[in-house]
Amino acid sequence: MTKCDMIITGGSFITMDPEFRILEKHFMVINGGRIVDILPLEQLKLYKSKKTRDATGCLITPGFINTHSHMPMSYFRGLADDLPLDTWLKDYIWPLEAKLVSSDFVYAASLHSAAEMIKNGITLTNDMYFHKERIAEACIRAGLRVIVSEAIIAPNYSGDGHEFAEKVQEFKDAYRDQALVDCALAPHAIYTCSSEVYSSCARLAFDQGWLLHTHLSETPKELEDCLKAHGKRPLEYLASLGVLEAKCVFAHCVWLSGKELELLEDSQSAISICTDSNLKLASGIAPLKDMLKRKLNVAIGTDGVASNNNLDILEELSTTAKLHKAINSDPEFLPARQAFALLTIEGARALGKEQDLGSLEAGKYADLLIIDLQNLQSQPLYNPYSVLVYALGAQQIRDVLIAGEFVMKDGKLSHLDEADLISTAQEYQSKILKELSQ
Repeated sequence: MTKCDMIITGGSFITMDPEFRILEKHFMVINGGRIVDILPLEQLKLYKSKKTRDATGCLITPGFINTHSHMPMSYFRGLADDLPLDTWLKDYIWPLEAKLVSSDFVYAASLHSAAEMIKNGITLTNDMYFHKERIAEACIRAGLRVIVSEAIIAPNYSGDGHEFAEKVQEFKDAYRDQALVDCALAPHAIYTCSSEVYSSCARLAFDQGWLLHTHLSETPKELEDCLKAHGKRPLEYLASLGVLEAKCVFAHCVWLSGKELELLEDSQSAISICTDSNLKLASGIAPLKDMLKRKLNVAIGTDGVASNNNLDILEELSTTAKLHKAINSDPEFLPARQAFALLTIEGARALGKEQDLGSLEAGKYADLLIIDLQNLQSQPLYNPYSVLVYALGAQQIRDVLIAGEFVMKDGKLSHLDEADLISTAQEYQSKILKELSQ
């Protein structure tokens, strides 16, 4: 009999493996933070575990992967709604950030976001903001897996990028033994970063094997300004700077042309679509059908709650799937199983983490959800993918495990106190309101 750390029994395992197997009457073996195997119940006697978890009447799925977020913006939720992106940023968000955002602000707001993400089933987020060390500290405390960024806003930069490289390498060295944390390069956008920023970041990302994370082609204004300034569309402009040589995650990509999408076909880069944020800001709707027709790596991002306004990524996926059926007049487009892959294995692939995350397979990290089906909203159940994409809500996520450890159990966060988080948020709310009144 082989010893292990945990066994999960009962339920249906939605593996998201290459065969998209759904395993009934099986059990999962977890040891050292990773999945050892998923085996038929008849073999249960082969293992002895310190802990067991009964998932009868539940779905066991891979954890959800959020490919684009701004965690410290959680305290700006609902602050400047119903505005276009340019006005929202320049007249409200950026001035407030300049006055209020400090290291402590970032830590507290990131802790709030980490808690909200976990309760929504997110087990890894790819974040872009400043004070990356404080974001990392907050995520470690919460138990959330995160890729933080060396976020760059430098419209007049003309250097070779050595300072960016030093900061990322210093971070990676400092957190080398922390499996929950990684770091990427993140030039903010083509309208906030010079061509030298992008060319140097692209070279560094390619040479070092680092991820490059940036906003791209989010609004018509961005497209028009790029054409005027560079004589090229946004992705054509970045391609001319060598950016497509690197592994990139391009957030939004609402206004990419067919020619630009063609440039991505032979690249290793991915697209993070942020439907709710783009709808709310009226930025537009990404050409998802064309993206998937070209077999591009597409995944889901929440963006920040200041423009979403929540981190319910399952709701984000459901909206995305239904919206694109409607605008394409095609109810067969993006069936539920394919949609759910955008939130799991395709999200892992977008971030270069598919060897360790995104599916329930032996050898991968035990980042998973146990979702309760014993409720009115889930029954009757005919197709698990249909229930996941079109029916379930975050409130039905019972347990969240990251690296084989419970970060939420029976709906209660394991490492954080929700009442404390709410109290801290309200304290910062008072500070923000005071600043707005001046």
